[in-house]
Amino acid sequence: MKKIPLLLILFRLLLGPLAITLVVLDVTQVRPILLVLMSLGFVSDILDGIIARKTGVATAKLRRMDSQTDMVFWVCIGICAWWLNPALIAQNRLAVLTVLGMEALTYVFSFLKFGRETCTHAFLSKLWGITLLSAFVSLIGFAHTGWPFALAVIFGVISHLDVYLIIWILPQWTHDVPSAYHAYLIRKGIPFKKHRLLN
Repeated sequence: MKKIPLLLILFRLLLGPLAITLVVLDVTQVRPILLVLMSLGFVSDILDGIIARKTGVATAKLRRMDSQTDMVFWVCIGICAWWLNPALIAQNRLAVLTVLGMEALTYVFSFLKFGRETCTHAFLSKLWGITLLSAFVSLIGFAHTGWPFALAVIFGVISHLDVYLIIWILPQWTHDVPSAYHAYLIRKGIPFKKHRLLN
């Protein structure tokens, strides 16, 4: 059981490059296949954290690996969405570049302050992940942006602002910080209980 979280992370890490390969090779019915791969990646992301906490293996190293794998997975899915819908991505390039730029800045700020990447797994970031899945289902499955895409951009901006605040408030690097408010509690040395399923 203790190896399952790591196996799920590695599984998700492989899904991203596999998705790009299928798109580049123009495999028949690639869009439905990508929807399946996205769903598998999303479910594996949920399960690895829950199982890691239940089995007591949610170490900083594993959680950092999980965060970076998430980033690789979603970037790969984003590349697939761009490959299949270049005109739609071009029409929304400002929104896409804004979110990508904000993601890059989390790394810049975290490395400048702590000398390592951020690994908050905050609540708002989890909500962004849900809206991101919805946006990519809309883009890849139906070649449509609309409200799923708009929600993903809005939650992307809000969740990144939350991460910036977490980085600024935390006195030292730590992982699994639910929100900027919880970062404040950590800074003040005030204990709080984390949700056993979410953090």
